[in-house]
Amino acid sequence: MLIDDGVIRSVGLSEKALDILSEPDRILQFKLRRHVPSYEIVDCYLVYHNTARGPPCKGGIRMSSDVTLDETVQLAEIMTYKNALMDLPFGGGKAGIVADSRLSREKKATLMQGFTHEIREELYSGAYVPAPDLGTGPSEMAEIFDETHVRATVTGKPVGVGGLPGREEATGYGVMINTKHAAQEILDAELSNLTVAVQGFGNVGYWACKFLSEEGAKIVAVTDSQGGTLQEDGINVGELNKYRIKNDTVKGYGGNDLSNRDLLRLDVDVLIPAAVGGVITREVAKNVQADLVVEGANAPVTKDGDKALDAKNVPVIPDILANAGGVVASYVEWRGGKSGSKTKKEETYATIEDNLLEAFNQVLDTQYQEEVPLRQAAMIVATTNLVDTMEGRGWI
Repeated sequence: MLIDDGVIRSVGLSEKALDILSEPDRILQFKLRRHVPSYEIVDCYLVYHNTARGPPCKGGIRMSSDVTLDETVQLAEIMTYKNALMDLPFGGGKAGIVADSRLSREKKATLMQGFTHEIREELYSGAYVPAPDLGTGPSEMAEIFDETHVRATVTGKPVGVGGLPGREEATGYGVMINTKHAAQEILDAELSNLTVAVQGFGNVGYWACKFLSEEGAKIVAVTDSQGGTLQEDGINVGELNKYRIKNDTVKGYGGNDLSNRDLLRLDVDVLIPAAVGGVITREVAKNVQADLVVEGANAPVTKDGDKALDAKNVPVIPDILANAGGVVASYVEWRGGKSGSKTKKEETYATIEDNLLEAFNQVLDTQYQEEVPLRQAAMIVATTNLVDTMEGRGWI
């Protein structure tokens, strides 16, 4: 459970409200036996953590051979608070498909068709609106649209079928906005004077690097699952991306190698874990030298890691704020799917920035008033919004 005793006391959370938020509202668990290329059975999960602000519940579909039900529950819970912090009309949801995301496009399409068929009632009813996550992207969302033929049932689609210009880069853009604002408000610095290390060069990591570099930040280190590179004079993000496309990794770019472990220990101004969860443990946190950590991934810092960073006075921009640009863009796309309105890329960026900065400033105010770390402050704001909604609906 993400809520800790400090949040419970600050919000004045009742026993009934705590009970509601302690467990998922609903879990769908099923196996795909048809539409399953190269597999006998594929396990699938769909979790609604909390539906107070929905329906729909909003959260991406994660495809990985490492996906578990427990992870899907945790990610759905994160989405509950992320949506509440952004004050969006969504509950928190998440889906997981236990399959290798490196399948060919054709095989992934077949798998997505089977998954979509199984959850079709959730989609048609508007109970769940999926989006891309680790291992899925616009092509997989197009498969969902092909099943429903209703634009508002899925976000992160290709632009030609009602997708949003700017949605693909939205999460990385939001990471940049949060990093820029945190630099100014917390480090009293401009991005142009900062060095940055980024773990992960997928969708979030690449776009975060690109936007940060365009704002003048010096990207000195990047890794992916195989390793990475360190360039103290700064990395040309465009050239790095070309290298990644050619070699299927950023490892070895510029003639040197860097491990993920060593990246987390670099003496940089900003560290952005943008790959997977649980990478900054208590032991790792003891060796973190960055002045600021920005969570591009979901839950990259463990609870013990959080305590260790706080003890070192290293501020952490939490995932429910740092990477919320994606769900803000999803809201714009979902709203457009219902109304038929069109949105330009610049409008998408402006909406993300407005929403993130409003939430960021609320979090900073709460941190100052409550004298708590940023994560706890963000949770207080989000939980307060949830409680207000539950009270308004007569749940508590």
